[in-house]
Amino acid sequence: MITTREWAIAGDPAGTAKLAARAWAPAGSEPTWLAVLVHGYGEHLGRYHAVAEDLIAAGAVVYGADHRGHGNSSGERVLIDDYSGVVEDVHRVVSQARTAYRTLPLVLIGHSMGGLIAARYAQVHPGSIQALVLSGPVLGRWTALEQLHAAEEIPDDPIDPSTLSRDPAVGRAYVEDELVWHGPFKRPTVNGLMTELERGRAAGSIGSLPLLWLHGSEDTLVPVSDTVTGIASLGGEDVSARIFPGARHEIFNETNRDEVLAEVTRFAHRFSL
Repeated sequence: MITTREWAIAGDPAGTAKLAARAWAPAGSEPTWLAVLVHGYGEHLGRYHAVAEDLIAAGAVVYGADHRGHGNSSGERVLIDDYSGVVEDVHRVVSQARTAYRTLPLVLIGHSMGGLIAARYAQVHPGSIQALVLSGPVLGRWTALEQLHAAEEIPDDPIDPSTLSRDPAVGRAYVEDELVWHGPFKRPTVNGLMTELERGRAAGSIGSLPLLWLHGSEDTLVPVSDTVTGIASLGGEDVSARIFPGARHEIFNETNRDEVLAEVTRFAHRFSL
């Protein structure tokens, strides 16, 4: 059995912005580790319920929040001009999780754009987490973003749902999800992502923090060839990598998702109590 709790976190010092937070916890047993999820661009944490179930089955308690401008959080849709604020939003979630679970080892798990945010969190708040998992992360460089940045006008081209997973049901659910953003990138968001990628490159290695990098070999949204440059500069003394043959962008929603989540839980169990 799993219990789910939803609440609002103040998203700025004035308390005017709100982040929609969520926690999944095992009912009737004590967790042995803490997972904080950081979702990707245009989506929301509600899409990670099955991931949370698998992590809880492996002994976790799971926290996360919709990013500003995403899902049920406040703010203009997908408008983020400075990602350092989003990194601090994650810190707000981590702080609340730590209030409830002070002694559990914390594994931060970021997907796609959330991988960039999670990596930057590890750089900005060293010592706050015990391990980092990155799934198809935007890291180092992102060729598609560079093309948008150079374009005079950003095209209104929605994401092709077939690029997400080999399971067509994943694409259908994505298209039908009203909390998912289906419009174009916004210029301030493109600029903000370019800036945050540069900050990440400049910040360098996370040193001794254990890092697990997971990616689909057929990820056409965030190609492995782009991300590997970021992993090379981010990774420190303890880096593990797994590239899944044939898998597309959303490896947590892929046809071999059990294999992917097993990799995450094996890694996390290195740190569980």
